[in-house]
Amino acid sequence: MDPVLYQLSYSLNTAKTVDQLIRPLLEMLGTITGMESTYLTSIELGRGVQHVRYARNTGQMQIAEGLSVPWEDTLCKRSLDMGLLATDQVGSLWGDSTAARQLGIRSYLSAPVRNGEGGLMGTLCAASASPISVPEETQTLLQLFANIVANFIERESLLNSLQAANSRLTAIALTDPLTDLPNRRALFDELERLLAQAVRNGSSVLVGVVDLDGFKQINDRYGHQGGDEFLQQVASRMQSALRATDMLGRMGGDEFLVIGPGPQWNNVDVPGALICDGEPGQAARSLQQRLFEATVGSYQLGQQTLDYHGASAGVVALAPFGLQGTAAVQLADSEMYAVKQARKLRS
Repeated sequence: MDPVLYQLSYSLNTAKTVDQLIRPLLEMLGTITGMESTYLTSIELGRGVQHVRYARNTGQMQIAEGLSVPWEDTLCKRSLDMGLLATDQVGSLWGDSTAARQLGIRSYLSAPVRNGEGGLMGTLCAASASPISVPEETQTLLQLFANIVANFIERESLLNSLQAANSRLTAIALTDPLTDLPNRRALFDELERLLAQAVRNGSSVLVGVVDLDGFKQINDRYGHQGGDEFLQQVASRMQSALRATDMLGRMGGDEFLVIGPGPQWNNVDVPGALICDGEPGQAARSLQQRLFEATVGSYQLGQQTLDYHGASAGVVALAPFGLQGTAAVQLADSEMYAVKQARKLRS
């Protein structure tokens, strides 16, 4: 028994997942019981179904992982109902079990796996086609194994829940609640990453600022609900005009920021320089035009229709060397302001 307890202690100290615990545990259970099949089940009481989640088979009997059987027909339920952990007289006791007959089970051992509130989660079992008498100390060890499994499953479930909650909180912290776009914090985090990546790759970075001209008047005419709908629709249209590698986010109010990787740029002599020529310059102008065109058109705001003449978009291609995110956005903002002034002069 000591080698088994030593192995159990080792598994508890090294296992990081349920899988890493259960596999050696089933092997240990097979060793101490002499039974050819050991397995762990889960039970859906509401649906009346038992599932074999993990199984180990060393003989002709094959209890397959993924096997699902009606809970009412299982030996596990019969064992629980009778308060009987082990028997080598399955045929005499439970000859009405279809599953037992099909598998040829003669000897059986089972312990419930319960959560902290006592609810039944599953069973830890061993079965054999041969008559095997299980001593009381082995039955006690089986229940210990079942309790360990229950604690481990609950711990992993709690960790998964905490990780999921943390992921949701992180997403909330980095998302604009109105448009579901990345917010200012997320945008600047990604921009810093893009700048660092561009330095390593010798490439440029595209940064664009979009300002929704006339947004105050839209809010005044259509109300805040109409203004919110306009922001949501504009965001959706601009998003559809971007590459998969670009990120569109809302900086706040009626201002949006677009960032993305640009074409290669090998001139590193002027740190933080605007790139107006070549492929980077052309890419910036193309993105700027796409953003403008994406915002032009009719918007349905409640029961009313708005014909919008487009936002002011300024996009720059930047050589990232020595450039920080704030300075990059300021350069794009200056370009957007120049576009806005030019539009005013034409109107």
